[in-house]
Amino acid sequence: MSCGASPRDHHPVRKRRQRLLPTLALPRRLPDFPILIETPDLTPWEKGNNGIAGVIERDSGMPGPEITVVSLIHGNEFAGAAASDRLLREDIRPICGVLRFVFANMAAFRRFNPENPTASRFIAEDLNRVWSHDRLDLPPGSVEMERAIELLPIIQRSDLLLDLHSMLWESAPLFISPQTERSIALAGMLSSRSDTQFLTLTDLGHVGGARLIEHERFMAASGAPASVLLEAGQHWRPETVEISARVIRQFVDNAAFLHFGARHTDNGAAHQATVTDNVVARSASFAFTEPYQGGHVIQSAGTVIATDGEDEICTPYDHCVLIMPNLCVRRGQLAVRLARRL
Repeated sequence: MSCGASPRDHHPVRKRRQRLLPTLALPRRLPDFPILIETPDLTPWEKGNNGIAGVIERDSGMPGPEITVVSLIHGNEFAGAAASDRLLREDIRPICGVLRFVFANMAAFRRFNPENPTASRFIAEDLNRVWSHDRLDLPPGSVEMERAIELLPIIQRSDLLLDLHSMLWESAPLFISPQTERSIALAGMLSSRSDTQFLTLTDLGHVGGARLIEHERFMAASGAPASVLLEAGQHWRPETVEISARVIRQFVDNAAFLHFGARHTDNGAAHQATVTDNVVARSASFAFTEPYQGGHVIQSAGTVIATDGEDEICTPYDHCVLIMPNLCVRRGQLAVRLARRL
C-alpha cells in the first residue's frame, strides 16, 4: 500500500504495469553483513545509578533541562551504545540540568550473535512501536512492553530526547523528528552544528506503531519537550559509532541553549525533506529496479523505481528522495519512504 500525506497533486506512486520491465534480481535472503565494530562492554552501566537498570544519570547540580540519550532500542543496533559507553567513560557532563543515558533493550543486546546479526533486534516485539498511550496503558504482554513501562518515568520527565539508531542497508545519515516546531528546531540545530551532511526529515510515522520520539510527551501542541531520532549509518561500521558520538556531544553541549532559547537556532538545516508516501510491499515479489541506497535522489517524476506484483512503483515528483529502501523486503513490510525536498 501507499500512504499519502498530501492530496494527489503529483504522479501516482503505484500504477498497474502496462509492460514487462526488467527488475533487479535481489536475493530473497539477507546478504552477509560484515561486523566491523566490537560489541561494547556495557557491564558498568547494567545496574544503572538511579534505580532503573541500564539508566545512568549525571546531574550538573545546576537548574536546567532534563535531557535523555537513548540507545539499544533495538538490540542489534549497538553503534549508538558504543558511542554512549565511550562518552560515559570520559565522564561527559551537562552544562546544567540532568543528563541521562538509557540502554533500552539490554535483554535483546545480550543475545547478539555475529553469525545471525539481525536476530537480536528484539525478543518478542519491536520496542520502537509501543509508545502510544493505548499500548502503554495495557498490562505488559512482552519483555519489551515491560521495559517500556519501566522506562516510562524517564521519558515523561525528558525535556529533550535523542534516540540513537542505525540502518541495515547502506544509507546517508539522517535525523527524523516529529512534525512539531520545537522538534524540527532540535533536528536543525544538531544538523547545522555538524560537519556531516545530514538530511533532516519529518515523516508519516511508522505503520507498525508509535515510535519513542512520538510519545505524547513530545507530540503535544504546546510545551517545550522535543525529540529527534538519529539514523547514524550502517549498523556495524566504525563511522556509525563516530557519527553517533559527535551527535551526542552536540546534543549535550547545546541542549541548554535550545531549551532556554539563549542561542539563535537556524530555521532549518541545509538539507530538509518531508515524507509524503510510505510504500509497503503488497507481494512477495517486490523488487527495486536498482540497488538504491538511502538518500538517493530520483530526478524525474514518474520514474519506475520498483515493481510489486502487477504494479509499478513510481516517483511522485521531481527530485524525490528515497529514504531507507529495504532491498530484501517481505510482503507487508515497509519497502521505502518517498520524501520531497523543502
